[in-house]
Order: sequence, then C-alpha cells, then structure tokens
Amino acid sequence: MTTPPPSTPEPAEALAGADAPSDGTPHRSGFISFVGRPNAGKSTLTNALVGEKVAITSDKPQTTRRAIRGILNRDDAQIVIVDTPGLHRPRTLLGERLNDVVTATLSEVDVIGFCLPAGEKVGPGDRYIARMLAEHTRAPVIGIVTKTDIAPPRRIAEALVEVSGLQTDLGRDFADIVPISAVSGSQVDLLADLIVAQLPEGPQLFLDDEKTDETTEALIAEFIREAALSEVRDELPHSIACSVEEMLPREDSDVVDVHATLYVERQSQKPIMLGPRGARIKKIGTTARQQIEQRLGMRIYLHLHVSVLAEWQRDPKKLNRLGF
Repeated sequence: MTTPPPSTPEPAEALAGADAPSDGTPHRSGFISFVGRPNAGKSTLTNALVGEKVAITSDKPQTTRRAIRGILNRDDAQIVIVDTPGLHRPRTLLGERLNDVVTATLSEVDVIGFCLPAGEKVGPGDRYIARMLAEHTRAPVIGIVTKTDIAPPRRIAEALVEVSGLQTDLGRDFADIVPISAVSGSQVDLLADLIVAQLPEGPQLFLDDEKTDETTEALIAEFIREAALSEVRDELPHSIACSVEEMLPREDSDVVDVHATLYVERQSQKPIMLGPRGARIKKIGTTARQQIEQRLGMRIYLHLHVSVLAEWQRDPKKLNRLGF
C-alpha cells in the first residue's frame, strides 16, 4: 500500500521533489500503526522512535484515546508512526469508539507493529488481536516484544517463542520479531531499520522539522490529562477528559494564557480532582505547565477548571463535544 490516510496531504502537496539519499538508495516513506492490548508500551515506543514526547504515557488503561501520529525523519526514510488506543473489551460507548479508531487505522497504514510486553504471557486478548489483523489488513506485521528492561532474559526468550506462535492466528508469518526496550533504547534503532525495510518507496510526507501533526491545543490538553492521571492514580482515570477552551497571548509579553477544563462524570468526583483546598488541581497545573513549556517552548499561564459532564463516556452527544 502506498496511499497515506485521507487526512494526510498527498506527497506532491507536502514535499514535491524530495531528494533521495545521496548514495542512490531509494527514499522510503509511509505509515506504521502500533497495536496491542492496553499498557503494551505503544506510546512509550512512539516517543522513543520520534525522539521526543508526542504521546502521553501512563500505566492506566485507555490513556491513548485517539490515533496520534509521530514522525521520524531519516536520510533514507520518513516513518509516520500512528499510536492507537489499546484494544480491549469495551464497557462504554467511548470504549467502542476507541476500538473503532484502531480498526479504521489498520486499513490505512503500510506496516503494523504488534506490541506485546515481555513480562506478560501471550493470552486470549493477544490472539484476538492477531485474528483481527488477519481479517482487517494484509500489511506486513512486525512482532514487537516490548518492555525488555523489566523482564529477565529467560522470560524474554519465552516471550519470543510465544509471539512466534501467534502466526497461526495471524494467518501468515511475521515480517520480523524483535525484542526492544523503549525506556533504555535497546534495539529501538534496529526496529526503525526493520520498519523502513517494509515501507514503500516514496517522498517525504511531512517537513523535516515536524515531529507530529497534533495541534498545539490537542498537545496541551493531553499533557494536562497526563498530569491529572498521575495525581488521581486509581481513583477515576477513565472518567477524566480535558479540553482547551482558549489560548490568549498577552499584550507586550511572551506569556500565553491557556484556559482549560478537566471534565469528570459525577459531582462526587469533583472534590477528588480538586483535592483539599485545591491542592491537587494546583499540583496538576504545575506539572502540566512544566511539560507544556518544555515540549512547546512557550511560556504559559494555565487556568484550570474542573467541570462535571455527567456520564460523558456513554453519551454520544457529549463524546462528540469532546472530540471522540
């Protein structure tokens, strides 16, 4: 497959006449989607390949809620990485829509990266994903054994054998199987080489200095939600959503006032988010502001509000309002 997803500019529009590498090797470009169960390390791997943070990370399921694209530029290739939500058995309309994001993405990419954590045995959920890949895509699939930094060598070897066994459900051989650690960087460069080998020849789809096609507002909202997830821990991770209402540059200053809202589903959750005397929301704001300023290189004053949007995960109109 050589056609990028519809929302992506055609190569001629994006970078007409991009040069091939000087050694005569044809330039390659295309899309890879990372799929897997929740917490399989997809977002951390995306950030490691891109070389900076474009996707938020957390040990909470459903941290990734839409297809997030990161861009790796090399002399010989441009890899557009599509980080998708973890496939799971949905319990809400939001969960159904997250799974729909994954299946829709599969038909649009050139390569699939099937992520499976080294420390966990291959289970029914992984076999379900393998069968789904067999049904929805003929793109080459790379089996990626993630999180090798927290698994002993014997367990990594066992995981590689287990992943190889998924080829029956997949209906074809993996293009490659590789163990990696996105945290330590072990074999991340090798994975990039393996991805490039599967991409079609083609020009750059994005400019050299682009790392993601996410909007500034979307990145800010995600950093705020990441900070909130870290603070509330196991209390209400699925109930949190965030939107940036407006960004207002100050006159005669390089500071931007960012007004954002954190949404919860029930009135009883609001004081949990605020914390005693507002201490928790203040800490969330401080953490998020530091991340935003570091990532975007802009000075901001963050105005955070907490609002109740009753049962938003199950209400189609509210999901649409939040962009899901």
